[in-house]
Amino acid sequence: MTLNSSNQLKLFSHQAIFDTLTKLFKEKKLPNKILFSGERGLGKSTISYHLINYILSNDEEFSYNINNYEINPENKSFKLIQNGSNPNFNLIDINNDKKIIEINQIRELINSLNKSSFNQKSRFVLINNLNYLNKSSVNALLKVLEEPNDGIIFILINHNKFILPTIKSRCLTFKVFLSNNESIQVINKILDEDIYSLMNKELINYYSTPGKMLEIINFSKEYNIDIKSINLKKFLSIIINDKMYKVNKSVKDLIHQYIELYFRRNISSKNIRLLDLYGYFLKRIDDTKTYNLDDEVLFMEFEEMVLND
Repeated sequence: MTLNSSNQLKLFSHQAIFDTLTKLFKEKKLPNKILFSGERGLGKSTISYHLINYILSNDEEFSYNINNYEINPENKSFKLIQNGSNPNFNLIDINNDKKIIEINQIRELINSLNKSSFNQKSRFVLINNLNYLNKSSVNALLKVLEEPNDGIIFILINHNKFILPTIKSRCLTFKVFLSNNESIQVINKILDEDIYSLMNKELINYYSTPGKMLEIINFSKEYNIDIKSINLKKFLSIIINDKMYKVNKSVKDLIHQYIELYFRRNISSKNIRLLDLYGYFLKRIDDTKTYNLDDEVLFMEFEEMVLND
């Protein structure tokens, strides 16, 4: 399933947040800077795209279905966003071959925003992975956030990482959250199937978000891994042995999460060695992320010291 936030037609969660924002828009009180903060995969981007379509499609054919929280795929604004040509929408995100959002991306955005509008509609700037802005990018963004042009609405998405108070203080902030049961309900609606019929229970973390579960399913299909029949240890062994973490950054993040999950599922008061290793590998993961160290060394070490023990 090649589903992503931009083409998710149904809003399966966070309707209360959406209702709050649409009410503010109707009352002409919608702020021009909105921040969604929460774990990756909770639906923050999906809320954003639904709000954007609700506003842009307001006077168009096939406008947003507010009663069913649904985007009409025949809507003009939706189609233009899908093919990257909507003049009222700008997306800022990490480029595939980069590790940060670079200053030139913000400069290009500023140049675009300084041009005259093609119509009288609101113009949206969606900044995903806000925490990947470097210092220069943050400073450039702050300038445009302080005095945005009329009719421009910024929607910022932060995946529960530290962001500067100077940015947060300028925004209407929503803390996005789903319980474990809510996450299961959402992923079942997205898949139109019971997640437990597709994945081994050991692979479903209590903290798994719908987006993360969908990512695992897509990953397993692409690499022909039977995630229904294998347990967590076997899954980790396969993706580490076959060096699948070299595919992309998301696979590395997935292994980090599953290493932590493996310890939580297997630690007991009788296994002091595993308890000690848990603390050791938590620090190794943190250091690897913080100092951009070699993930391969970490994964090989985990395999040798834990999986092969």
